[in-house]
Amino acid sequence: MIITNEELKQIMPKLSPAKRTLYLPFLNRVMEEYEINTPLRSAAFLAQLAHESGEFRYMEEIWGPTEAQKRYEPPSTLAEKLGNTQRGDGKRFKGRGPIQITGRSNYDRYGKLLGVDLLANPELAATPQIAFSIAGLYWQANGLNQLADLDDILSITKRINGGVNGLADRRAYYKRAKTVLAARTPTPGESAPRGFEAIREVTTARQRRLDRPEKSK
Repeated sequence: MIITNEELKQIMPKLSPAKRTLYLPFLNRVMEEYEINTPLRSAAFLAQLAHESGEFRYMEEIWGPTEAQKRYEPPSTLAEKLGNTQRGDGKRFKGRGPIQITGRSNYDRYGKLLGVDLLANPELAATPQIAFSIAGLYWQANGLNQLADLDDILSITKRINGGVNGLADRRAYYKRAKTVLAARTPTPGESAPRGFEAIREVTTARQRRLDRPEKSK
């Protein structure tokens, strides 16, 4: 399903018009490519990205470093989990893109999948051409479409965040996105809800009867 500029505006009201126009084509491309193509899947995807990136305003984590960010640096348990082995890896492979991938291991993995050397050029993960592709790949690789089909925003959050940080905010975006997408008018080529199809079928049948010439008695 194609997300319109107006729908994105309603779901992410803090996003500037210029950034909406810039990011929307990349967003729609990856949603189509990775089969994020139903209202539930789309709402879950948009909700998680909205929370992680502050409605696409922060495509790169602001670096302090804060006390939490210092844990990205080796030696630490978190650094080991992220694959950060060299001094400076924490900052070098900080959160980037709408899903905020973090750590040398993730940059290596998704860079190889996309055919881009993100280890040598980590800043590319913040560019729209690469950033949204990473988000789509991450979504697919972690089975998040299947969880979205179950309306399971809690499990999706845990797979993305590793916990439940920001769960209330993610749920608020999810609720808003579902409301916005439920109100849309089906466009050519999209699957319409069964209720809409039934109404259309009845209307079409009725019109055929009206248009059919009556037989002579």
